[in-house]
Amino acid sequence: MGIKKIRFHKFGLVWFVLLVCLTVGSSYGQRQQAFIHVTDQKSHEPVAFAHVCFEGIKHGTPRYGLTSIDGKISNDITETSKIAVSYMGYVTYRDSIRPGQTLEIVLRPAIVNMDEVVVTGQYSPEKVDKSIYRIEVISSRMIEMKGATNMGELLKDQSNMRVSQDGVLGTSLTIQGLSGENVKFLQDGVPLIGRMNGNFDLNQLNLNNVDHVEILEGPMSVIYGSNAMAGVVNIITRENKSSRFSATADGYYESVGVYNVDAAVSGNEKKHGFYLDGGRNFFQGYSYVDSSRVQTFKPRRQYFFDGYYAFTGEVMKLKFSGDYFNELLEDKGALMPAYYETALDSYFTTVRYNGRMDAVFTLPRSHSVNLLVSYSDYSRIKSTYFKDLTTLTQNLVETVSANDTSRIQSWIARGTYANTNSQKKLNYQAGFDLNVETGTGKRIQDYRQQIGDYAGFLSLKWDPVKTLSIQPGLRLIYNTKYQAPLVYALSTKWTIVKDLDFRLSFSRGFRAPDLKELYLSFKDINHDIQGNPELKAEKSYNVNLSLNWNTEKRKSSWSLQTIGFYNNIENVILLASIKGLQYQYVNLAKYQTTGVQLDGSWSLFPSLRIQAGIAETGVAGSTSSTDNSNRFIFATDVTLSGFYRIPKPDITFSLFYKYTGKTPQFALDGENVSIGYIDPYNTMDLTAAKGFWKQRIRISTGVKNIFDVKSVPSTGVMGTHGSGGDASNISWGRTFFLRLSLVINKYK
Repeated sequence: MGIKKIRFHKFGLVWFVLLVCLTVGSSYGQRQQAFIHVTDQKSHEPVAFAHVCFEGIKHGTPRYGLTSIDGKISNDITETSKIAVSYMGYVTYRDSIRPGQTLEIVLRPAIVNMDEVVVTGQYSPEKVDKSIYRIEVISSRMIEMKGATNMGELLKDQSNMRVSQDGVLGTSLTIQGLSGENVKFLQDGVPLIGRMNGNFDLNQLNLNNVDHVEILEGPMSVIYGSNAMAGVVNIITRENKSSRFSATADGYYESVGVYNVDAAVSGNEKKHGFYLDGGRNFFQGYSYVDSSRVQTFKPRRQYFFDGYYAFTGEVMKLKFSGDYFNELLEDKGALMPAYYETALDSYFTTVRYNGRMDAVFTLPRSHSVNLLVSYSDYSRIKSTYFKDLTTLTQNLVETVSANDTSRIQSWIARGTYANTNSQKKLNYQAGFDLNVETGTGKRIQDYRQQIGDYAGFLSLKWDPVKTLSIQPGLRLIYNTKYQAPLVYALSTKWTIVKDLDFRLSFSRGFRAPDLKELYLSFKDINHDIQGNPELKAEKSYNVNLSLNWNTEKRKSSWSLQTIGFYNNIENVILLASIKGLQYQYVNLAKYQTTGVQLDGSWSLFPSLRIQAGIAETGVAGSTSSTDNSNRFIFATDVTLSGFYRIPKPDITFSLFYKYTGKTPQFALDGENVSIGYIDPYNTMDLTAAKGFWKQRIRISTGVKNIFDVKSVPSTGVMGTHGSGGDASNISWGRTFFLRLSLVINKYK
């Protein structure tokens, strides 16, 4: 009997152990089997390599992951968490998830690109369709498809934008008929310094670490102050928000003689993040006619480095960042007469660096504080050598005009306090903007000059009904050189019916001349540009309106946008011909631009997208502010782009076409206004891109400037921006390019 009991107990114990093991194993297996499955809403196919972020509701520590080739990722969280799933071309999915929960997530393709989040001019990050301003976003994917390496290449195909070339001064931009001096260039919200002839050399604005570019056309003087009459171009740099560690490398070759390479590493560990990037760009120069030395497009060598450290807490984000840029441009002279064995060679070295600190505080009840402190330093060094080509020796030319260093330093402090609550009808933003710019050098009058611009601004956003937003604003300015008027603006957005939005903005603008326009003297063999301390400040009235319609049905989407604008500027600053090659900055009493633009697009998911646009831009100028007799002279732009993706091999083909119509150019010859013209021309680029090894490797290649446009005839155009009085440089002709990119991410 005792033996039977013992056997029974042993038997029962075995069964008990097995039952416990099975229960634990089943529970463990269930936990192991818990996963998230991400699919495409329209094709029902898995979305591979989508970014997944888990953030614990209690502890708040984010964890990142990536879906597998079949669109799955395991759910191994230990507490209820918030989940965000994102992938390029899809609307970001947000929800909550429990430990052990299996979840099917369907991502909706963003065929109508209205879910891009923008920061330019906003109280807080805002979706494009919700913004009271009309903002265009150029994504990193678009940068890849264009094969663009700098801002000049990226913007040359944009509707209502003109890019012009100068062999020494570089590439400049015109928007809505207004020159680059009236366009505010920002990098992560910080104004860029270092304009030549009033324009930024867009060749110096590299795209190696750019996440996307936000373009806001129209007056933004209330928020961004001077240089924002025509609009704002805000370059948003990359920030690693999804992986624990990331390493990238990129190589670019173009058949004209462009060799670029850069690499970056970044990482996140709990609340800390960092990013480091560096590279080298090289262009060997190009000339339409081989002269062995003198080249139309000068050789360039560029080095660049940038990085940041970020700390992200529950209520505060603190970020320290900096960048460094060094360019050497060679301007080799022609062989000198007599024995033709000597020449004068000039070298222009541009050095730019910036350091900044950003602090963002998230306060209760939808309040926030943003603080920014930035220091920027820009130097342009000219050195001229007398070179003996037989002995290859060179000696520095000891004259003032042959050698010089011009330096610009800028301190910026900016702060905003905002209340942003979508549930409230009234929100507001108040802030200050302090700018001090100092110029030094032998070409600066009295060697050193300084100008300060101190401003406070206030903006209110009132939503009387859900379909209507009204945003008035004003800016009070104290400028150390000029008496500034009160700058004000009124912007509205009205959703007439679903998918149909109307935007209207009116603004009073002000722009004080910068230090170079006032005091700088620039001379070389082709240029003699003088500043003018007697310049008056520019004042303007600006009106912009747009009507946007977007709709989506099944796998198709349509978009239509109509735009109109009018700009009236008093005392616009232009270069006037004084004598021969001598030019000086002077005021033109009245300058006006007006125009209309029509853009449309059609998409068929997931393979096809076609965009087209036409723009008419008119300009008029007069030496008298009361003269209304001048008629507008109009120019036409036509743009067409197409994108076709073959899903299975995952190859995307892109085509970009632009017709640039006959373009008027205003010039001042003494006190007389003259008008020159640049003949019309056509440009077209064709590219292809494909990913390999789970998208870790991407290859893009293509043909730029298929029509081989180099220079076009022009009449009455000033020689500071062209190859001469009868031709204007457009490009170095047809080229082929190849880009190879490698990205390695670690998510756990």
